[in-house]
Amino acid sequence: MGRVGVLLLNLGGPDQLEDVRPFLFNLFSDPEIIRLPFAWLQKPLAWLISTSRAKKSQENYKLIGGGSPLRRITEEQAQALQSALREQGQDAQVYIGMRYWHPFTEEAIARIKRDGIERLVILPLYPQFSISTSGSSFRLLEKLWQEDPTLQKIDYTVIPSWYKQSGYLKAMAQLIAQELDQLANPDEAHIFFSAHGVPLSYVEEAGDPYQQEIEECTELIMRTLNRPNPYTLAYQSRVGPVEWLKPYTEEAIPELAEQGVQTLVVVPVSFVSEHIETLEEIDIEYRELAETSGIHHFQRVPALNTHPVFINDLAEMVLNAMHSPSLKLDEVPQMRKQVKMYPQERWEWGLTTSAEVWNGRIAMIGFIALLIELISGHGPLHFVGLL
Repeated sequence: MGRVGVLLLNLGGPDQLEDVRPFLFNLFSDPEIIRLPFAWLQKPLAWLISTSRAKKSQENYKLIGGGSPLRRITEEQAQALQSALREQGQDAQVYIGMRYWHPFTEEAIARIKRDGIERLVILPLYPQFSISTSGSSFRLLEKLWQEDPTLQKIDYTVIPSWYKQSGYLKAMAQLIAQELDQLANPDEAHIFFSAHGVPLSYVEEAGDPYQQEIEECTELIMRTLNRPNPYTLAYQSRVGPVEWLKPYTEEAIPELAEQGVQTLVVVPVSFVSEHIETLEEIDIEYRELAETSGIHHFQRVPALNTHPVFINDLAEMVLNAMHSPSLKLDEVPQMRKQVKMYPQERWEWGLTTSAEVWNGRIAMIGFIALLIELISGHGPLHFVGLL
């Protein structure tokens, strides 16, 4: 079979406070995070957002130790997976490719080439597929493969999503059960699944299967848990003025309090590693929100990290993928079903969809230009004395 490698894909996170602004710039430069009609708008907008959000984000990272633990945990997962594979007789080298911070996906690919890997399994550490997570990394990899003849010699296969895996579901159920069993009345606790949100347009206009996969995933976890507890699924980490998937976590928690819920067991369902959204957003912000809303018992289920059942399940996925027909990047079903966000490219007069799109584009350009001028203090409005 030749030299075997496994490429784990993840988001990445700033290792220290100085990394926060460039990390945010990389994040918002990705058109799958903020979808704009013109590519040349992407980096100016990314600069604007990363500059305006850097200080607040740094304060949040200070609350969890001054940086993200995501890289360290992902390295621990990679090492645990490599050991699990070797225990099952498969000598494989596991690599880490982060999308927005070191070690970048490009760095991982360079090491894969250097090591002479001949057979590669690409495994995103996102249980559910979204165009903004796995999809973004897949598109980057597809571009790298198209540009590099050396990579085209590697026999690779992709695992698009794996939220139905029995080992993953069992590990999640075990972690939830451990939190429930610490309570005086475990059956009365409300299980609250908090998933990372995406803009509603990703689902309705771009065909993102994320919402469907998250909803099915929570049902499967509850079925595996086999407890009588009521549960809720909500979405966190919303940014910007556009509508995201609902219900929002910050709105769902007070609503449950109004319904008389006293004990909340929060499950970070779309995350397999501790990072800013579990350690700060859930543990600090949402805990405080729950307490001020009248929920007296707030417990958070830990992320999977290196849970042995989870790691063994990853190893089983890799072995199954290696001995199954290859799935190439351009064959991933979740990628093929997407449609263009802005299908109308031809101008039309009147109250047409095309006109609305172009009017929106022009308004967006003007709004971004105004924001940049307000921050920089330079521009045509300053020149004519209007600002």
